[in-house]
Formats: sequence, structure tokens, C-alpha cells
Amino acid sequence: MAGQIIKKVKALFQWGKILLPLNQLRYFPPRFVIRDPIAEGVKKAFKMDFETAVIVYNIKNLQELSDQLGETEYVRFISLMKKAFQQVIAQEVNDDLIALHDYYSDGLALFIRVNHNIHSVSDIDSTMKKILRESEKMMFPELGQIKPKFETGYMFIQRKHYSIQESIYKAHQQAVAMAEKRVKTEFNEMVYSISKIISQKDIHILAQPIITLATGEVRAWEMLTRGPKGTTLENPLQLFSVARQTGMLYNLEMIVFEKILKQIIATGCKQEIFINFTPITLGNQRFVRDIKETLQRHDEISPKQMIFEITERDSIEGMDHFIYNIKVLRTLGFRIAIDDTGAGYASLNSISEILPDIIKIDRAVIQDIDKNTVKESLLKGLLLVAKETGSIVVAEGIESKEEESVLARNKVDLAQGYLYARPGVLNRSLEIAMD
Repeated sequence: MAGQIIKKVKALFQWGKILLPLNQLRYFPPRFVIRDPIAEGVKKAFKMDFETAVIVYNIKNLQELSDQLGETEYVRFISLMKKAFQQVIAQEVNDDLIALHDYYSDGLALFIRVNHNIHSVSDIDSTMKKILRESEKMMFPELGQIKPKFETGYMFIQRKHYSIQESIYKAHQQAVAMAEKRVKTEFNEMVYSISKIISQKDIHILAQPIITLATGEVRAWEMLTRGPKGTTLENPLQLFSVARQTGMLYNLEMIVFEKILKQIIATGCKQEIFINFTPITLGNQRFVRDIKETLQRHDEISPKQMIFEITERDSIEGMDHFIYNIKVLRTLGFRIAIDDTGAGYASLNSISEILPDIIKIDRAVIQDIDKNTVKESLLKGLLLVAKETGSIVVAEGIESKEEESVLARNKVDLAQGYLYARPGVLNRSLEIAMD
């Protein structure tokens, strides 16, 4: 009986619902039409210079649910689940939705676009968890004691592949593998790949200058990570998402730190260096000890030269060692910067908790600020916050002289963006060579 129910439900799923847009449910036959809207949405996102990702919500106890529920109730549950996810996604994802679909799996697949200038791996992770949490709240009161057990995973869709459809399929399979943590699947392959990168320290470091706006001189460099050249993990979003989901993020970030120290020595750089760390790594109990040990191996470098830039938007609440580690790092001479300020509540909340030495204003605020008086007002508000906390301000993502002129008249301290230089390899002349 249970087997028949599963077959009937999966047959129903093959005529799955896809949301484009959210308020219009449409049915498409499998294979011939279903994948086309997803592929077209991904293509459109790529043309607009977005990244794209697939988030998988698989039901771990699907067989158990089918045994406990009758056929009618099981179909009702599927409908309830989709409705709950649709409503939450409408609130949380909004314009970044590409599609929501069953995609031939034991659950749902959410396809979204990702602005790599604004979003981060933590954003994808937190969005994934929030959608599930809010959807479960809507579903559970109606389900009573019978509750689905979800497992989640995500992966970015690669631009460079045989075809868009093939890229989508591969990313979906990898996201499912991440969710299920299956043995002898893509998950183990990705564990192997990221382990190999860490063991061989097979990453390369790029740099982008940070300019003193008043003089045009290079004040500092932000160091940026890339994975092995020519591989899918060269893209930093892909690299750090795999590392995070396989439990190797801390190891990767510590390898990055050591690589940066070696590059400082190799180039003889005496200017300030911005080094990115996620809150998860900064809050690790081993972090301060490992930083000290790494510095002892490179004792010609002073902590006063380095700024630890807190990237991404993980909540620092509940991270027992985070604030403590920040205090210890400051006693050692390191300074602290907060990235993406102005991109959301989390960064503003972090300012009040951390009182950073440097505030980096997000590209979302800077873009077209010369044409938008509201953005300039927001900039002025952030500058007041920085003055209150005694923080230096860096404006990120400057791409035009017009944007620069608005920053200059508001007396912004430092600037960074394509107007000055794209990320490249830092050489001994302290100049950028394109990678």
C-alpha cells in the first residue's frame, strides 16, 4: 500500500508546481517544459551578472510519513508543504526567486539568484534555515503529531559548463548530496576536493587597493581568496560554501591567513592589510591560539599591520568566544573591521556589539549614490555612526567618478572599487598584475 502511495505521489510531483512569479501557479509536463523556465531564469540571472544557487529541502522520513498517512492525507500534506514554502519564500526571497520546484526529489528545490556584491555564503545558509523554520511553523499546527524531518543543502550553479541544463542538474545533485550527507556520492567527492585543497594549500591570493580619498594614495590592500585555477572551486562563493557545508571552513580560513602572511613577506608590503574572516571562525575557541602560533612562524610581521575584516552576516549571538576573541586580538594589536555596513540590520547590530575600528560601507549604498539623495542621506547617517564609535570609514564598490565625488564632499576617509583597480596579483613593486 505504501509503495503504491509513493508511486502515485511521485507521479503527481512529475507534473510539479513551479512559481514564476510567486502568485501564479502553473503546471508543466516533465522533461519537455519543466526545466526550461528554470534554465531561462538562470540564464537571465547570469546575463545580469548574478550568481545563482539551488537550495534543497528533502524530507528524510518520507517513507514513514507515507506509512502513517492515508493516500488522501498524504496528498494533502504535500499540498500543505508547498503552500507553506510558497508563502514564506514570497516574504524572504522576493525578487531573487527563479523557481520553486520538486525537481524529481523527495522534497523541494528552490532556485534563487545571488548578488555576489551583496550576498555571501552565510546569507544563503541563513536564508535556507529561515525559510525552513518559518515554513515548519505554518505546517506543524495542521499536521498534529506527524511531522516531516527535513534535511537541507545548497550549491551554486556553475557558469562554465557544457550547458545551462547540465549545470543546473549537477548543482542540484550536489545540493542533494550536501543535504543527505550520503556515502559514495558527490558529497564525498566534495569532501575529498576541499580536503585536498587544504592539505596542499592550493589556493591563490589576490589583492585590491584601498585608497585615501583625499590624496589618491594607496593606504591598504584587501586580500581576496580564489580556489585552484580552472576548477569549479576557483570561485570563492563555491569554495567557501563547500568548505562550510563539509565542516572545513575553519581550516580553510587559517590556510588563507598563512598564505597572506607569506605574500606580505614575499612582496615586502608595509601597508595595512585587510584579511577576511567569518564570524564562525573568529568565534572558534582555537582561533586566538592558532593566530599566535602562525604569527610566531612569521615573526617579522606585526599584528598592527593587519585588520581582521568580519565578513558575512552570521549572527554573533550565542557565539561564546566571539567577543572574547575580539578583545584578545585587540590587545595583541590587531584592528577589527565590519564589512557590508548598510546592507541590512545585522551589520548595524554588529557595530553596536563590536565597536569596530573600521566600518566598510556596502556597495548597495554606494551604487549610483550621485543619482539618489536617499542613499546620500543614508551615507551621512552611517558617517555619524562611525564618528560616534570612533571608526574609520571605507566606501566599497566605487565604479565612477560621480560616485567618488559624492564620497569626497562627505569627507569619507577611504575608498575601494573598480574605479581604482580590479583584484589582481600583488607583486614586489606593490602593483597589481591581472590574474
